[in-house]
Amino acid sequence: MSPSPWSAYDEMGAAYEAHAADGTYNAHYDRPAMLAAIGPVGGLRVLDAACGPGFYLAALTAGGAEVAGFDASAAMLKLARARIGAAAPLIQARLGEPLPYDDDAFDLAVCALAIHYVEDRGSALGELHRVLRPGGRLVLSTQHPTTDWLRKGGSYFAVAQETDTWSLETGGTQSVLFWREPLQSLCDAAADAGFLIQRVIEPRPAESMRAHDPEEFDTLMMRPGFLILSLLKMEV
Repeated sequence: MSPSPWSAYDEMGAAYEAHAADGTYNAHYDRPAMLAAIGPVGGLRVLDAACGPGFYLAALTAGGAEVAGFDASAAMLKLARARIGAAAPLIQARLGEPLPYDDDAFDLAVCALAIHYVEDRGSALGELHRVLRPGGRLVLSTQHPTTDWLRKGGSYFAVAQETDTWSLETGGTQSVLFWREPLQSLCDAAADAGFLIQRVIEPRPAESMRAHDPEEFDTLMMRPGFLILSLLKMEV
């Protein structure tokens, strides 16, 4: 059996939190673009799916949402609890497996940079569809399929597990497993789960990246690194 993609986060622990807190691709690219796509959350019931160390939990709670979250990594949950205290109930659970939430429990689900760790994206999206109320939204970000193909080579249409090696701000490196797939495969999984694709976003970097990492800023102004989908659960 191959190792779990989630085990890397237990291995990194606080090193990942430091990596994501002010990292180029997390703090200056994914989070600003995702929070813009999510929009106002005041009064909404929100599920943070694969919540990591809690950066989105904190932002959603500050925005006035009633938030719950889960993650597969015990280390990430410990960091998330330290970040938000009792502001949101957090549990250990995995994308792609049955979730311990009622049907129609949430107005919005957020899944940031996690769906590409799941071998069965269809099951993961089906469960997120189930726990959303009719008319609810799922906003997810993932690695851009074209960029993954250009980085890894082979057939663009392949669905395959790959490995990246991250350089951490605290020093050292971490091997991280993920699944690459073509855009049609991900969109088909979303549609088959019952979602309407509202919007496809190829985000530009936040202006703050220009000073933080000017080389990556210039690169991401020329080609996308991530992809955001805004998905709607249709009302019956």
